[in-house]
Amino acid sequence: MLNFIKNYIERHQHPVNQLLHVVGVPMTFIVSLVFAWQSRWDWALGAFVLGYVLQFLGHAIEGNDAGETILVKKALGLPYVAVIPRGKHIEK
Repeated sequence: MLNFIKNYIERHQHPVNQLLHVVGVPMTFIVSLVFAWQSRWDWALGAFVLGYVLQFLGHAIEGNDAGETILVKKALGLPYVAVIPRGKHIEK
């Protein structure tokens, strides 16, 4: 668990990426489940997709690949960017 936390912190250094994950992760998993529990399937799907989009946007700003993208690239033998060294953020 400690390695997961260390890796997560390394992969989410940019403040905008952090903010987008603070919003995107709960939207993807909690908000979408609440809507699904209420049988509001269109809203559940929308929250799930929007939450993921926010997280992927955060990684684009950070300059590294999202975890799911890394898994696919690894499986295909493609290069990927897991961690951007501290201080090497893409500033926009």
